[in-house]
Amino acid sequence: MMNRIFLMGRLTKDPEVRYSHGDNPIAIARYSLAVEKKQKREDGIKADFFNVVAFERLGDFAAKYLRKGIKIVLSGRVQTGTYDNKDGVRMPFFEVVAELQEFAESRTAGQSAGKEDARGGSRYPEEGGFLQIPDNLDDLPFD
Repeated sequence: MMNRIFLMGRLTKDPEVRYSHGDNPIAIARYSLAVEKKQKREDGIKADFFNVVAFERLGDFAAKYLRKGIKIVLSGRVQTGTYDNKDGVRMPFFEVVAELQEFAESRTAGQSAGKEDARGGSRYPEEGGFLQIPDNLDDLPFD
């Protein structure tokens, strides 16, 4: 049997990072990932939300580089269980334990998506999403 999940989405807030106690403390980062859906739910929400926990070097990476709104790809395993809340009621939980997490877009794409440049025009080409290459290619600086 295999327990593997692959997700691509945006962080809903900055990761919460804590460190274990002991001689060699390890980072434990927790964050929520919003994964876009093709269709809206009945309540109008167009995303599924996953709680993620990242340990050790992945927790350090999350603490250092991940922020609200950043788009990442991750793979990991699903962990389920129960806990007793402060009222003594047994509550179920579902979380993804990260085993790999990577950026899914460049830093500038995440910061500038949908924004205009200083001249008021779009930063992205209009025609088919491709840059227009000039007809005269003799002036290119390489062979």
